[in-house]
Amino acid sequence: MHSHSIDQWTHEHVFLGAGHSQNERRTWIVVALTAVMMVGEIVAGWLSGSMALLADGWHMATHAAALGIAGLAYLLARRQAGNARFSFGTGKFGDLAAFSSAIILAMIAIQVAWESIDRLLHPVPIAYSEAIMVAALGLVVNLTSAWLLRDDHDHHHHHGHGYDHHHDDDHHHHHDNNLRAAYVHVLADAATSILAIGALLVAMVANWVWADPLVGIIGSVVIASWAYGLIRAAGAVLLDVSADDHLETTIRERLEAKGDRVTDLHLWQVGPGHRAAVISVVSDQPLPPATYKRRLGGLSGLSHITVEVETCPDHDHAH
Repeated sequence: MHSHSIDQWTHEHVFLGAGHSQNERRTWIVVALTAVMMVGEIVAGWLSGSMALLADGWHMATHAAALGIAGLAYLLARRQAGNARFSFGTGKFGDLAAFSSAIILAMIAIQVAWESIDRLLHPVPIAYSEAIMVAALGLVVNLTSAWLLRDDHDHHHHHGHGYDHHHDDDHHHHHDNNLRAAYVHVLADAATSILAIGALLVAMVANWVWADPLVGIIGSVVIASWAYGLIRAAGAVLLDVSADDHLETTIRERLEAKGDRVTDLHLWQVGPGHRAAVISVVSDQPLPPATYKRRLGGLSGLSHITVEVETCPDHDHAH
């Protein structure tokens, strides 16, 4: 029985993105900004009797809720990072939040399309000046939020294994799906505001009442496509889809030396910029697992490695 300290063989499982704290702060700032805008529009709409302000205020409430989900995901992932109940850390909290936000975004797209079709079939008088003012105010808030949530493409990752994870030829771009989801929400709102302003101006000048709902339908299609992209990206991480073919190829090339063969390789994402790998190697002259792990040193984004080594059965029979 090994009675000495095993500290040198243990490691942490904190697989949060490199910009986790910064992204969390930026997300909560945008939540606050959106909430203030939402309350302001609802109060102003109620006092002035403006349906445009009231409608946009409640629309902003949906985005505030989605952004709040993103903020909570960052908060919980950070606070529970050391909880051993999460076998591979809390890095996927953001992807779960992103998937939820994408569903909300898809629902918003359906709502916008439904209302636009209804307006096409049953046109209503539009207070153009007031509607343009609301859209312009919303655009300013959303552009400010989009700037705060912009992706800095920071690819310096925090690793928990003590390997030398410097960037080499295997350079990958690992995005934070939670930040991306929050960004897409404000971007979708900004795009809707821009399209609405253009359509309202055209409708006001040319008296084309149908221009506004038609642009609403176009906007809903764009938002739906963004939601679909987010669902695919976040869903792939949640289902442990191996999406890093280049890293997988590099792992095989480094391990398959001197007759060693990789018989099984599972590679999946455990957090933004972090990959875990479980590898089985068969060899005529098997070496300790640590030797194979050292061969993978320096691979950017490879944060957790488990290696199983088997002796080739044919080699045993030959002797």
